[in-house]
Formats: sequence, structure tokens, C-alpha cells
Amino acid sequence: MPSMTNELPRAKRPSPSDSVAGHSADALGPGPAGDAARPLPSMADPGAPVPDSGASSPALEARRSSEAADAPVTVVHWLPDRAERTAGEAALAGLPDLLARPEGRTWIDLAGAPPELVATTAETLGLHPLVVEDVVERNQRPKLEITDEIVHIVLFALLYAGETQLSEVDIVLGPRFLLTIHDPDWRPDDVVGLRRGPERLLAAGLDLLLWALVDGIVDGYFPVLDRLEDELDALQDDVVDRPSSWTLHRLFVIKRELIAVRRAILPAREVLNQLTNRQLEAIAPEHVLYFRDVYDHLIRVTDELDTDRELAAGTLEVYLSTVNNQLSAIMKRLTGVTVILAGVGGLAGIFGMSEAGPALAGTELAGFWFVVGAITALALVTAVVLRRIDWI
Repeated sequence: MPSMTNELPRAKRPSPSDSVAGHSADALGPGPAGDAARPLPSMADPGAPVPDSGASSPALEARRSSEAADAPVTVVHWLPDRAERTAGEAALAGLPDLLARPEGRTWIDLAGAPPELVATTAETLGLHPLVVEDVVERNQRPKLEITDEIVHIVLFALLYAGETQLSEVDIVLGPRFLLTIHDPDWRPDDVVGLRRGPERLLAAGLDLLLWALVDGIVDGYFPVLDRLEDELDALQDDVVDRPSSWTLHRLFVIKRELIAVRRAILPAREVLNQLTNRQLEAIAPEHVLYFRDVYDHLIRVTDELDTDRELAAGTLEVYLSTVNNQLSAIMKRLTGVTVILAGVGGLAGIFGMSEAGPALAGTELAGFWFVVGAITALALVTAVVLRRIDWI
């Protein structure tokens, strides 16, 4: 049976690189007011180069070893003439000196760090106690809060490993720093905009590094929804052809996953709406259009999520209808067999007890055998009629 989702063409999903089409990381312009002035390349010339002051040196690339990637702490510090990347808890020791440089920009990434380390880092950055409490507990809903000119954003990344998993990502944007706190299962290095390193984004502004992270999280929703849609397509075929208890169980699992995903994604629309409509000092006005592009992607995600929820509900209804139809067919067959046996039993009961002895002794007259033949013929005729009307 053709899949139900094939009846309507699906909207084209943006690839992870769609959000940077026409304004790539190589063409990113100046950061927020107060940063070092850099000419913003024309949008008609997306290939315009960025000055090399923020580019990664070969020595810096060599330091990105697997050990550094697995470290719970990574600090990237950008200066107009160089960029430094250090890993491990020791990197936090020099954090006050890095933040004291007015021309510098620092990204602190905590991947699976213990709460004590998160609290120490947040206090070193001078975050408000309420923000410190939120990033340490890390049990929030998607939100955007502004405290003392510090922007705190909470989003959820979607991961798929046989089932959908949610991973909370806390992002704190300050005047000279960007702090990210997340579980090790989500890696910012896997974000398309950061595969060449965050130094080029830091050269253009901390707000653009924030954009790259948010864009990577939102673009990561599409592959997970694709996997869920593929499962729904297969379940729709199973529901019609071979419904089973496993099919019902999987349907309920997908419905539960879609509900969890909706709780994580729907509030994120308000987060992106505020990033695009509120005047935030931490985000340059000329960079707001990048967040609008992410907001457009998020609207597509929520629309697709609503469609998937309707498909899951419709598939469950089809399953129940199919089971009811099978039960009705079984009941019809049992009713047909009952009709045959009732007729045979009713007629045979009249003669069975009183005539069985003479019949077995061979002294019974022809009338007895006539009744037996009539009963048999009537049963066969009833069976043929019920068969033709598909009751047996």
C-alpha cells in the first residue's frame, strides 16, 4: 500500500548549509557596537574575504587533537593578531586575564562538566546568581532571559540513536565572552558553521558565533524528524498489512517522542522571535537577518512536527479500525459455524436418542435415513451460502 505521506509533496528541507547560503562565514561582517571595526562585505558578493587576523594558524589547527576534543573544558580566545585555543580545566585559570583584554573575544565551552566547575566558571564570568543557578541545575525549558546585559538562552538539541533524545544546551552571551554548557553527546564542533573552527566567527563578532550554534541546533532537527517520518511510513504499511502488538507499541513510542520534541521545539520559536525583534546590545543590527533565517527554519520544523503528530494519530486510528475489522470478520465466521451446527444439532436431537439403537441394529426404516440425509444436505447448503457471502 503506498505511504500516506506520499499523497502530498513534502516541503523542501533546508540543508545544514542553507542558512549560510549567500552570507557564508567567510563573508561575515562586524560584531556588535564597540568591537573592532571591520568592513561588512556586500551581500551581492558572498565570497568577499575576511581579514586574516582571525584565521586559524597551522599551529593552532595542530593543537586540535582528539584529547582536546574530549576535554570537558575548551577555551578559544581571539585577538586581532592571533587566536588561542586551550583545553582542560587548567584553561580556566587564565580566564580573568583573557576577559580583561578589551579587544579580545572568548568562547568557553563546557561539555559534561561537573556542577561545581560550571558554578566556578559562571562566577568567574560575573554572572547573576539566578543565571548561575539555572546553568548549574540545567533543568530548564527553552527560554531567553536578559540579566545585567547578559543574554541567557536555553535550547534543546535533538539526537537520534534508535529513539529520539533531547540534550539541553545553555548559551550565555556577554560583552566579551560566550559560554556554552551542554552534555557530551552534543558536540559544537559538528556544527557546519564551526567545522573550520570558531576563530573566523569570533573575528566577526560573538553574536555570529551564537548564530552559528543556534543555527546548527535548529538544522539538527530536520534529520531526526526525517527518521521519525520514515518510521511512520513503515508503520502505516504494517498497520494495514500485518497489525500486531509490536506495531501498536511502536506507535505509542513515536507519539510520546513527538510530544517530547514538541515541548522542546515550540517554546524555541519565542526565543528566536525575541532574538529577531528585540533590540539587544549583544547582537549587532546588521546581524539580525541571520537569526531571522534560523527563525524561518524553526517555523518549518514546527509545521512539519504538527504534520507528523497528525500522521501518528491517523495511523493509530487506522490500526484500531483494522483490528476491529478483523474482529468483525472472525465473529462472522464463528456465527456461520454456529448456524450450521445449530441446525444439525436441532434436527439430530429429535431422532438421536430414540432411534440410535435400531439404526445401529439395522432394523430402522428408510424414513430415518431420509431425515439424516436431509440434515446433511441442509448443512452443506447452509455452508455454501455462508461461504458465498464471506461469512466463513
